[in-house]
Amino acid sequence: MRHLRTAVMSAVAGLGLTLAATSGTAPAVAAAPAPAAPSAATAQAGYTAYADSKENAAANKAFFDAVMKSVAEKRAAQPGALAVTVVYSAANAPTFRSQIASSTSIWNSSVSNVKLQEGSNADFVYYEGNDSRGSYASTDGHGSGYIFLDYAQNRQYNSTRVTAHETGHVLGLPDHYSGPCSELMSGGGPGTSCTNAYPNSTERSRVNTLWQNGFAAALATATRS
Repeated sequence: MRHLRTAVMSAVAGLGLTLAATSGTAPAVAAAPAPAAPSAATAQAGYTAYADSKENAAANKAFFDAVMKSVAEKRAAQPGALAVTVVYSAANAPTFRSQIASSTSIWNSSVSNVKLQEGSNADFVYYEGNDSRGSYASTDGHGSGYIFLDYAQNRQYNSTRVTAHETGHVLGLPDHYSGPCSELMSGGGPGTSCTNAYPNSTERSRVNTLWQNGFAAALATATRS
């Protein structure tokens, strides 16, 4: 987890391992060996400190708003398009291509009002590397968003769950670390034994509602700008 730096309009939302500060620029990918994973006690302290904070909620919303704006601008340029599609690039996260594909399949089979698709002119990008802060989703507040997948965390936790959780932020879901394993956005809260990578019925309904009711306003804003 990181602090929301409003001065530069950057925001991040992660699986909930640590607290730190970062900018909205693309991450530097380190080639050094991955750092040791934090202890369960350290991770739990991070969940407790950050999970229900206004800072975390603002970070989640900023990332979702940036992605929705990017999608809306494309839709405004192609008014005949019927499907709401969020385009991503996995080119900078080759180690996790399988997990990203699985996450995409999970979300596309779980919701009906928005679809994820790999392609060019992406609305957000996946990166991979070493970061003691763990995996996270980030935006600079200007439509440039990315998901960073940390090597160490993805060895400690189920990697498809990590990826699907972070992708949940793209679709508008906030963290809820106190939730059960059956809740995807509980992230690392239930511990490393939790391998569920599927959103529950409440999370699926929330995403469908956001993209059904919220997209019209975003599209209208993009058309006027």
